[in-house]
Amino acid sequence: MALSAKLQIRQSQSLVMTPQLLQSIRLLQYSNTELQAFVDSQMECNPLLAQGAAAGAEGSLPVADGALRTAVGQSAAATSPGGPAPAAAAPRRAAARGPSGDGDYSIDDLADRHISLHGHAMKEVADILGGGTGRKVGEALVEHLDESGYIRVSAETVAAGLGLRTGLVEDILTRLQAEVTPAGLFARDLAECLTLQLKRLNRFDPVIGIVLKNLDLLARRDFSALRRLTGEDEAELMEILAEIRGLDPKPGHAFDHDGSEAIVPDVFVTEAADGGWRVELNPDALPRVIVDNTYLAAVRGGTLTDEDVAFLGECQQSANWLVRSLDQRARTILKVATEIVRRQDGFLTRGVGGLRPMTLMSVAEAIGMHESTVSRVTSTKYIATPRGTFEMRFFFTVAIASADGGDPHSAESVKHRIKILIDAESVGNVMSDDDIAAILKKEGIDLARRTVAKYRESLGIPSSIQRRREMNARKLAS
Repeated sequence: MALSAKLQIRQSQSLVMTPQLLQSIRLLQYSNTELQAFVDSQMECNPLLAQGAAAGAEGSLPVADGALRTAVGQSAAATSPGGPAPAAAAPRRAAARGPSGDGDYSIDDLADRHISLHGHAMKEVADILGGGTGRKVGEALVEHLDESGYIRVSAETVAAGLGLRTGLVEDILTRLQAEVTPAGLFARDLAECLTLQLKRLNRFDPVIGIVLKNLDLLARRDFSALRRLTGEDEAELMEILAEIRGLDPKPGHAFDHDGSEAIVPDVFVTEAADGGWRVELNPDALPRVIVDNTYLAAVRGGTLTDEDVAFLGECQQSANWLVRSLDQRARTILKVATEIVRRQDGFLTRGVGGLRPMTLMSVAEAIGMHESTVSRVTSTKYIATPRGTFEMRFFFTVAIASADGGDPHSAESVKHRIKILIDAESVGNVMSDDDIAAILKKEGIDLARRTVAKYRESLGIPSSIQRRREMNARKLAS
């Protein structure tokens, strides 16, 4: 077969993801904190971007004021963005005011009133150890504190890093443990943390020491084994358990930690005057970005080189894209949130028991979007409702078949029902996972025993054996 070269022309279509399209997709997934950081970076490198509204500006907040909210009736589908809003006022944060009551702040009001764990530990080291080598070792130990206030490094490692004897580091650590406030900081594990607190209270004795060395038995409520080890009866063990529960297992959590931030809801849901629900974007979570056309006109009125003209053209294109993308992002969030509220009206009126099964696909089909888009929109976004603030993903739960052929149940509502059943238990009436599964089946919820066990464990509820042991011990102690 002879080989020869041929020239052919073919026509085909393909979807090309431009850099701006890719970035628009990423904007959907950003949390409000990440979005604000991105907008700030864009404003730094683009002179045509400005913050806030201005005369002659192109853009908004980032959506038009009429599109900030939608209304959801009790039996009707959500209205489209831009529809009339109910007259009821939306929730707003109260403006912070200074001590004088005139809205001005003094320098004291701007100070950080909540010291971090690192800052507090450094002050304690300075007060307890003074200066010199001891303080140098103490500051090195502070650098290895975790969020709970525990030391997660050995004395040998610290000593090697400082070129000192291991015994010296251990002596300094022991002194810090004995004098630092709050008691329990610089402990190496949970047992040592509780021991330090009990010693500071003069409540440590050999019996409690044995219990602390066997915290795994205490966690399993294996009081029979603890009785054999300590020689105490169950009543005494329950007193010890009550005393241990009064201690702080994580003393470091009393302080602020770098990187912590308050949750800012992206959407507010409030009850409307007509008995439905009003879904409204949170203006505080929307970056206020505009294109400063006044500045652009002033610059173009001067003498510009070809390079300057090209640069301004790129800046204008980028700025217009950002404003449009922010507007589209806000409208998409509002659209998805409105559909969630429409489907989960039972949760808003009755609580977790009224939560209905819902999938990303079902919401995507209802609002005419792709499932991946809904997935990005619901990632790290929060809805403030009359029943609390929840991540959007909370409302998406798998369906559990009904035993009588009725409507399916959501996994979250079933978990809630399991918790209610267990909370109602009494001494001599502790239900096994099989018992719970049987009760649920009578209520129309078809759930296997292993699924009941999985849901119970996810709620942090011990097994029926452990619950029975603890109830019997409490009865003996009363």
